[in-house]
Amino acid sequence: MKLNTRRNFIKQAAFAGASLSLAFCNPAIITSKKEKLGVALVGLGSYSTYNLAPALQQTKHCYLAGIVTGSPHKIPDWQKKYGIKDQNVYNYENMHQIADNDEIDVVYIVVPTGLHAKYAIIAANAGKHVWCEKPMAMNVAECQSIIDACRKNKVKLSIGYRMQHEPNTQTVIQYASTLPYGKINTVKAFAGYRGGGGSGWRFQKDMGGGALYDMGVYTINGIRYATGMEPIAVRSAQQINARPELFTEVDETTSYELEFERGLIAYGKTSVGESMNQLRVECEKGWYELSPMQSYNGVVGQTSDGIQLDTYIANQQARQMDDDALAILNNTEVLVPGEEGLRDIRIVKAILASAAKQQYVKL
Repeated sequence: MKLNTRRNFIKQAAFAGASLSLAFCNPAIITSKKEKLGVALVGLGSYSTYNLAPALQQTKHCYLAGIVTGSPHKIPDWQKKYGIKDQNVYNYENMHQIADNDEIDVVYIVVPTGLHAKYAIIAANAGKHVWCEKPMAMNVAECQSIIDACRKNKVKLSIGYRMQHEPNTQTVIQYASTLPYGKINTVKAFAGYRGGGGSGWRFQKDMGGGALYDMGVYTINGIRYATGMEPIAVRSAQQINARPELFTEVDETTSYELEFERGLIAYGKTSVGESMNQLRVECEKGWYELSPMQSYNGVVGQTSDGIQLDTYIANQQARQMDDDALAILNNTEVLVPGEEGLRDIRIVKAILASAAKQQYVKL
């Protein structure tokens, strides 16, 4: 990613003393007195532009306060549309100066996956709470480095798994512990869309492109929350590129089987060449499913005895960010901590190893 410099901000001396030291010692001292938290979006790609920024106009406990971008031409439109102050506009080279800005409480990392660790750590070292889009990072070591930086600086870390904030998904999560249909026997999770193009970071291996990183974490995370368990192995995995001229570095479609204790088997498939969107749980005394399991427009489902899982919320991203903001304001545990993102990436890497070696891989 090309890093373009727009301006070099002069550090504000008023914040360099006591208020900055408080931010590094315990950010809750500052943010707990606020009614709404200021959020800075790092990366102004499509997800920030069409989902997060509009959602921040609907949130009750946080608001869009700043931006970090390497594209200077985007800045005027964002400032005009959202009233962002000049002093709250940063680029990737001076992003660390957010440490001096008490209008920004949270930094939301929305750059390509391959850059998550770099900028999440900068945000944490600036004494700001970190929200990081999924997948969390490229590997377990990078995930752990984000967790460590947030712990060191005493800031909260949350991963952007919006589905865990969604009410119908939360019902399925509850079923994993209450077992209303008896013991869970199998779980199937499918997530994918038909993409094209052949350019951009989603086609680049070192940036976290490909089906498994891009969409596969929906299936992996879905299997984990639907079972309430952690897999013990990847039984098998396969990657297929039906359009090798487009997918020269990364997978177009990946399918896999996960093994759990007590004989439970889960089947996952993810693709950027085929549309699919379902989570189905087969039990001793029935079944239940979410279909679609991860649509922006709403998640719905049903059970074998006719219960409709159809609670609707208007904006999933707004719900997610409000939940995470409340955890900061109230100094409570976040719903989806960094450890959750790390566990999924550990499974991603095991699936890749299984597909490459065509063998069973223990976790």
